[in-house]
Amino acid sequence: MAGPEDGARRSADPVSTGGDWLPAGRVGRAHGLDGSFHVTRPRPGLLALGGAIRAGEHETTIVRCDGTAERPIVRLQGVSGREAAEALRGTELAVPRVAAPQLGPDEYWAEELEGCAVCDGELAVGTVRALIGLPSCEALEVERPGAGDLIVPLVRDAVRSVDTANRRIDIDLAFLGEAT
Repeated sequence: MAGPEDGARRSADPVSTGGDWLPAGRVGRAHGLDGSFHVTRPRPGLLALGGAIRAGEHETTIVRCDGTAERPIVRLQGVSGREAAEALRGTELAVPRVAAPQLGPDEYWAEELEGCAVCDGELAVGTVRALIGLPSCEALEVERPGAGDLIVPLVRDAVRSVDTANRRIDIDLAFLGEAT
């Protein structure tokens, strides 16, 4: 989740899942003998006990959710034993978009921003390649044809507007120290 404001909530590296599902992390190493495993690259607020989840192409339910938000330990219905958990290692996890927490004003899922056209008024700047986490905020990594990538912090002074419906983000190049 991200927004053009100081202190935007941080998201993990996105993985490809499709419109109705949000990436929630990846299956990491097994934890114990009952089929539980660590989740790598977890996205805050998406993993919940009893919640629906997709592991690869298999849809199931979370029957254990322990640990911390940064290092969750999860067990899925139908995964019993350490060997079964290890067999899933590296598998992408996704949750239904409708089960995700509501985002606040000016907050977006990384997937909504990636691929958006970036402009400064009428001047085309490039395309959002990725959302990256910086120590103070999140930023857009903007791929610019014929020029080096541009890092745009998601703060109000740098981002004038975000229009996910039209896949367009308006930025202020002067604030970023870039000549127009």
